[in-house]
Amino acid sequence: MDKVTCFVGLDYHQHSVQVCVLDESGRQLLNRSVANDWRQIRDAVEPVGMVRRAALEACCGAADLGQELIERAGWAVDLAHSGYVARLKQSPDKSDYSDGRLLADLTRVGYLPRVFLPSAYERDLRQLVNHRQDLVDRRRAVKLRVGAVLREHRAKPPKELSRWSKAWRLWARSTEGLSDHARWIVCELLEEEAELDKKVIKAEGRLRQASDGDGLFKKLMKEEGIGEVTAWVLRAYVGDFSRFNNGKQLSRYCGLSPCNASSGQRQSDAGLINGCNKLLRATLIQAAHRLGRTSDRWAGLKRSLVGRGKAKCVATAAVANRWVRGLWHRLKADPQPPQQPRTAE
Repeated sequence: MDKVTCFVGLDYHQHSVQVCVLDESGRQLLNRSVANDWRQIRDAVEPVGMVRRAALEACCGAADLGQELIERAGWAVDLAHSGYVARLKQSPDKSDYSDGRLLADLTRVGYLPRVFLPSAYERDLRQLVNHRQDLVDRRRAVKLRVGAVLREHRAKPPKELSRWSKAWRLWARSTEGLSDHARWIVCELLEEEAELDKKVIKAEGRLRQASDGDGLFKKLMKEEGIGEVTAWVLRAYVGDFSRFNNGKQLSRYCGLSPCNASSGQRQSDAGLINGCNKLLRATLIQAAHRLGRTSDRWAGLKRSLVGRGKAKCVATAAVANRWVRGLWHRLKADPQPPQQPRTAE
């Protein structure tokens, strides 16, 4: 006798996973908690039926489990958009039991709001990029605190000293404009800044090691206006450019599309969309600033928009928007296989 075709909903938790199995008619075949291990999940579902698709709500750790079920159990697994799924959970009696059933039912009827499931290599690269950015943010905060202490004591460096040069740091440590306590604070902060600078360099070395041999990273580095940091961020958070249907879709994913605030006969925009990765958008805006200074084409577009009354920040965002769309056309034809897969047990 053939096994029943079934759909699986997985409500993820750190130590356990609520597994709900529905058949094609929506009849519940299983709904119980299983240990957070792909083998036990597979063993719980296999006696019930043959899995057509499974849904797993996107959260911390869910992508790793989803990839294990795809590669080792042979399932077709989709990551569910956690924000959209949360809006669908309107029951006053929320539980893992009902959450698992909802995910299975959405998969069964084809209404599951899916998100991209990055490879293990891309997830590791994202963690490295985030770690480097955290170090950079902490270093910036330390520098701001040093500047605040100097301003508080009205200590002004000589005009010939370049800010944050070796000579400037030496002046900040020894200037007579500071009290003893303030000088101690500045020295402590400068030591912390130097240590963070070493950690940033170490993180960047690790990123170079991780991206060595990555074909897409090498192609990104050849593009105008892209340096190592921009290439790392794009490789980690965009990945395969061919997964987007067009450049407009990629631009919206990057948070470079304006919100539509139209009503009746009034047509207007309301700033850039918020539903994006903020690091990715900030990196691309910085790249647009650089293009506006170094590229005749993009500098001309920016001047044209400013000349028509657009604010400089709006013109810069427009440059980033159009540049990303062009980037999609140049890189879409070369889908990248997952890099450096994790070793299976």
